[in-house]
Amino acid sequence: MKLSPRFLKFILNIYPPYLGAGIHISHISRDWSEIDVAMQVRWYNKNAVGTHFGGSIYSMTDPHLMLLLMQRLGKGYWIWDKAAEINFIKATDKRITAKITLDKAQVKEVIDKTASGKKYLPTFVIPVYDDQKNLIATVKKTLYIKKR
Repeated sequence: MKLSPRFLKFILNIYPPYLGAGIHISHISRDWSEIDVAMQVRWYNKNAVGTHFGGSIYSMTDPHLMLLLMQRLGKGYWIWDKAAEINFIKATDKRITAKITLDKAQVKEVIDKTASGKKYLPTFVIPVYDDQKNLIATVKKTLYIKKR
């Protein structure tokens, strides 16, 4: 489904799981190459020790790579999240952010690797930072991509 970045940003920001986790999409580039997402610690999304709940940290990165690729490649591809892994580096109660990017070379690689009709399972790493640029977590995402 073709959407405008502005409309997708609006939809994601009112999406109940994101509202419940305190996740906010601040920017989606016009060319679908990046999404900026942020999260504040709130009473409803912190863990037992007062820092960001790990599930919410993961949620702020999901499913953005898939959505970017769906918009960049169009309806001619099957694209799903296949696997994910999160590595928690440092706990924080400060605002955290992630910039999820998909450059032209990565899109070209997907097109090249799927041209024969075979599935492709690329892996991407998304760093999550606090406002002081401290690395809080890394999220490794593997996508399933295949030409229809």
